[in-house]
Amino acid sequence: MIDRRNLLLRSAALGGATLLMPTMALAAAATDKRLLFVLQRGAADGLATLAPVGDPDFLRRRDRLADGVEDLPKLDGFFALHPAFENIGGLYRDGQALFVHAVATSYRERSHFDAQNLLESGGTEAYAVRDGWLNRLLGLLPDGGARALALSPAVPLALQGQHSVSSYAPSALPEATGNMMDRVAQLYRSDPQLSGLLDEALRTREMAGDTQLKNLRDAEKTGELAASLMRGPEGARIMMVESDGWDSHAGQRFQFNQQATRLDAMLGAYRSGMGVDWNDTLVLVATEFGRTVARNGTDGTDHGTAGAAMLLGGSVAGGRVLADWPGLAAKDLYEERDLRPTRSLEAVLAGAVAAHFGIEPPLAMRTLFPDRDAQAEEGLLRSQSSIVRPQNGLRSS
Repeated sequence: MIDRRNLLLRSAALGGATLLMPTMALAAAATDKRLLFVLQRGAADGLATLAPVGDPDFLRRRDRLADGVEDLPKLDGFFALHPAFENIGGLYRDGQALFVHAVATSYRERSHFDAQNLLESGGTEAYAVRDGWLNRLLGLLPDGGARALALSPAVPLALQGQHSVSSYAPSALPEATGNMMDRVAQLYRSDPQLSGLLDEALRTREMAGDTQLKNLRDAEKTGELAASLMRGPEGARIMMVESDGWDSHAGQRFQFNQQATRLDAMLGAYRSGMGVDWNDTLVLVATEFGRTVARNGTDGTDHGTAGAAMLLGGSVAGGRVLADWPGLAAKDLYEERDLRPTRSLEAVLAGAVAAHFGIEPPLAMRTLFPDRDAQAEEGLLRSQSSIVRPQNGLRSS
């Protein structure tokens, strides 16, 4: 919620890399586990991310969008990873990346706005749920002490809700003077809400260090910044980063390669920057829906249904592709045009988060993605939770 107080605070204190920070002591979080959620806004093409070159209908249906794909190394004899994902491919070879294909949320229309709202809120009806699943996850973590942060100028829906979160973005504005910050602190000192928000902003800025970023367009430096805000005992335990530009209606081969290169560079820098904390990190990469199987008249693809999700991290039981592959023959397509979904993206997310943080899968499902029959999906949830190495002593209350 942006009100006058938050607006004033963000103008004065969250001007990104503009503040002159004092040294502050930061408290260690109650859990060592970390979660980074990357939302590919615009509907990333799962058939370009992970090409099913072993499907006899793939090359024919993709036509020239698939030129050269059959020559790529296959991950498992059936799927080939897009060559722009060099760092992610290295993680796969190290057993720290896992892909889930033919996956989708319960949404079956093709509106970016509605689909993103449902993916972020975890609801079953667009705009019916006002908070986000990442915010609700905070209530399941021990002692409520985990910090959540959006690497964004504003807090996206997935992180909005009753639990306190903050956002951070670099800025090209000049740094505030020490005198300016003293005056802001004095102004907010008598207000518990504003003083608390200011303290949080100062902590976040101090953790960011001497970043030279002026915006989030530099993918590699964005990854380094994300790592600086999450590593160490005082780092954020939940973070969300938005990856835009995946709506490839025209010239898809160039556009997809450009976006994939950026995402791969960001995640490669993030992995390096996390150091030993990478071993306690889970990265979830998902998009609102997939794209059509066949190319359109402008060498792109249109809004589809099923796609691919990526799970990365030192805690991931990787080196695998999970796919109940439906096939790309005409009779196997959804509405005769899209990759048919065979796995629930909600179950993938809930199952992975449950195993990562040590939460019972049904509890995770009904909290993060309400209005679904968690009991009916319990078998699927537990099978999905095997994608990360589980914790001992699952919480079930």
